[in-house]
Amino acid sequence: METLDLQRLKRKRDWRIILPVFLVSIIACIDRVNVAYAKLTMTEDMPWLTPEIFGMGAGIFFIGYLLFEVPGSLVAAKFSATKWIARIMFTWGLVCVYMAFVKTPSEFYMCRFLLGASEASLYPVIYSVLFPRWFAAGERARATSLMLTSLLISTIIGAPLAGVLLETSLFGLHGWQELFILEALPALLFAVYFFFAVKDRPEQASWLTDTEKAYLSKVYEEEQAAMHRVKKYTVWQAFCEPKVLKLCFIYFLWVVGFWGFNFWMPTVLKGMSGWSTSLLGGAIAIPMVAALVVQVIIGYTSTRTGDKVWHVAGALLVGAVGLGCSPLVDSMGMALFLVCLSAIGIYAAMGVWWTIPTTFLTGPAAAASVALINSCGNIGGWVGPNMMAWVKTNTGAFDLGYYIMAAFMLAAAALVLTVKYHWNGKVREDMAQLDAEEKEAVLVTE
Repeated sequence: METLDLQRLKRKRDWRIILPVFLVSIIACIDRVNVAYAKLTMTEDMPWLTPEIFGMGAGIFFIGYLLFEVPGSLVAAKFSATKWIARIMFTWGLVCVYMAFVKTPSEFYMCRFLLGASEASLYPVIYSVLFPRWFAAGERARATSLMLTSLLISTIIGAPLAGVLLETSLFGLHGWQELFILEALPALLFAVYFFFAVKDRPEQASWLTDTEKAYLSKVYEEEQAAMHRVKKYTVWQAFCEPKVLKLCFIYFLWVVGFWGFNFWMPTVLKGMSGWSTSLLGGAIAIPMVAALVVQVIIGYTSTRTGDKVWHVAGALLVGAVGLGCSPLVDSMGMALFLVCLSAIGIYAAMGVWWTIPTTFLTGPAAAASVALINSCGNIGGWVGPNMMAWVKTNTGAFDLGYYIMAAFMLAAAALVLTVKYHWNGKVREDMAQLDAEEKEAVLVTE
């Protein structure tokens, strides 16, 4: 009988599952946020692009996301996660191309809405449908953290690239038009590869041996059975579960800070520094590298210790400090340091965070609930940019907006601990039982 080599199997899944999904996420993040850089020169050709209109356009993306998040996740859970992801990529690529030709506020709003509707359910499908079939509970913090380094790498790549593209002009196009078109092409091309190359389940993969297929299928089935012994949720029961509703609220608070920071940070730094777009893009890469290093470390230590909530809460607290102190400095050196702290807090624990719902949910209930959590968070994606625009318009500065984002991140840090602990510090009984099941799964996969 063939001997199972777990290290070899780990490497195979890293290359065949994590890497393709990682590339999908990089492309998605670049196409989602490139409007923040395009705005730096779009206003020269479109004087109607005021802070209010930009804030509304940045936020309306998440309304499209919200409307189609749960239905899309349920479709993927029932049929094919990988085919659905490929469809998502191709659709958002087309919309991103059209962004280069908007001429009115209505067209700007429409494109941002359609981009959100196109991308809706991408991450919930990855977290709750695709990854649980390929990685046991004890492995998912590492796998998800590795995949979500894409959020940072997309900025490390995208910010300098955007800075260069904005200062060039090809084929009679403005730099911001080139930015939208050239950054849409990878989505259109990679969607075709992903459709054929990435498989939904281990038993479909020709690159696995029969022993490896049997092992992964057995681990998955045992994990589902263990969760069902604690409680088996229907989709509706999951929606009404207090832990799910709490996660929805925590993620809303977090994402207000996440997208308020991401959409306005280039504008704030440019106003403070007066740097060129290419120099600014290079500078923004520095805090993202710092957050990337911390994210990898957090994913590793969470996997080794089994802890989730303290890792998430600690990172959020760092982010609250970075955001809250930002209005108090007036030097670029200190400003960049605080942007580093903010980026670490906002990004570093994302991979660990998305393993929390799948510790007690499975199947369609997990897919729908993760989509619901992400949707509620994405309401924060509408609130954050618009709140920052309102603050700038009514106060003449962004200071109050940074204080609000810091307060929200601090509240999220405190609340995430209550997912596992009562207010008196005792571990919740259901979470203690699930922790024991997960520790057993970690021992099996090591």
